[in-house]
Parts: sequence; structure tokens; C-alpha cells
Amino acid sequence: MINQFQNLGRSTLDTFSKFGRSQIFLSHILAALGVLFTRFRLVIAQMYAVGVLSLSIILVSGLFVGMVLGLQLYNTLVNFGSTEILGAVIALSLVRELGPVITALLFAGRAGSALTAEIGLMKATEQLSAMEMMAVNPYKRVIAPRFLAGLFSMPLLAAIFSAVGVIGGYLIVVTVLRVDDGAFWSFMQASVEWREDILNGVIKSIVFGFVVTWIAVFEGYDCIPTSEGVSRATTRTVVYSSLSILALDFVLTAVMFGDI
Repeated sequence: MINQFQNLGRSTLDTFSKFGRSQIFLSHILAALGVLFTRFRLVIAQMYAVGVLSLSIILVSGLFVGMVLGLQLYNTLVNFGSTEILGAVIALSLVRELGPVITALLFAGRAGSALTAEIGLMKATEQLSAMEMMAVNPYKRVIAPRFLAGLFSMPLLAAIFSAVGVIGGYLIVVTVLRVDDGAFWSFMQASVEWREDILNGVIKSIVFGFVVTWIAVFEGYDCIPTSEGVSRATTRTVVYSSLSILALDFVLTAVMFGDI
């Protein structure tokens, strides 16, 4: 019984200690961001690695999510004779919820895990220590460019996901199920608003990008410098990022669209 309380206390202290280290880590990143605007090529290179190389999974997933969403909504709305509003429902679902959330989950699984593994391997092979010995700040050279690239890439990927999802819904609803083309687009244009829908979706994607990239680079930097430690850090990145995305999605949705 005493051992169980000791293990609980130890795990609680370790959790608070790790949270404190992550806050200090974030402050170092924010302090290093100013230098990157004079060496933006580092950010561009990392945006290619975490953003452009993630486009394939974003495009394919967005297309099929839109197609499935159109098919499922049609089977429901046809019973009420309301198939004309399919365009509005598909667009609102993607822009408000599915676009930012699914993109963030895919981003965490693909780019987040890659960032953690890359930084973790640099730590395991003592590349970060070598930089410090050569008076090169690893936060400015390695961590901050990847953090900023993830922050910039996430909203762009979410916008692409939503746009491709709308196209996928259009292909199924209009081309296959023969819903009126004009009604599809006109109801979408009349229902989707810039501030209430699109801007709030962009804010969600920015918050998700910030949190996911922060978790990814911190787990890589804080991992145990062994192959097993890197693999565990990569797993923690995906798990913690997914849980954070879902929890933040509820909070942001309640603030933006609810009565809270």
C-alpha cells in the first residue's frame, strides 16, 4: 500500500516537473524566434519538410472525408427532403470542425512524430551538444525553425483539407447522387460566413499547430538519448498531441459557438 502511494507521488512529481521543463523550453523557443526573421531560409526548409511533404496525406484524406460526409448526409437529409442544403452542411462541417481537427491529427501522426524522432536522434548522437560546444545555440538553429514551420504550415494544410473536402463532397453529391448544382453552391455561399466560420476555423488550426509542434519538439529535446528513449518519445508525441487536440477542440468550440 505504501509503495503504491510512493509510486503515485513520484509520478505526480514527474508530471509537474516535465510540465515545468516544457514551459521553460517554450520560453527559450519564443526568445529565439526573433533571429529567424533574418534567416528565414531555415524556416522555409522546415516548412517543406513538415508541410509540403504532408500534402499527399492531407489531399487524399480530405477528398475521401468529403466524399464520405456527402454520402452520409445525403442518406440522412433525403428522408426530410432537404438535400439542397448539403453544400452548406458539408462546408460548415469541414470549415468549423473536421478540417482543423483531422488535419491536426494527421499532422501530429506524420510531421509531429518526424520532428520528435529527428530531434531525438540529434540528441542521442550528441549533435546538439556539439552545437553548444561550438557556441551555436540549438534553440535558434534547430528547435525554433521547426516550431515556426509547424505553426505556419498547420493553417495552410487545414485550409487545403477543407477545400479538397468540399470538392469531394461535390463529386459525390452533384455528380453521383444528382443533387442540383446551383442549390449546392448557393446554399453554401449563403451559409458560410467569414468571421463566424472561416476565421474561427483558422484560429483553431493555429492553436492546434502551436500545441502539436510544441509537444513534438519538446519530446524530442527532452527524451532519453537512446533508441528506446526516442521511440517512446515519438509515441508520447502522437498520444499527447491527439488528446490535446480533442480537448482543445471542445474548449474552443464551446467558446466560439457555444454559450460558455
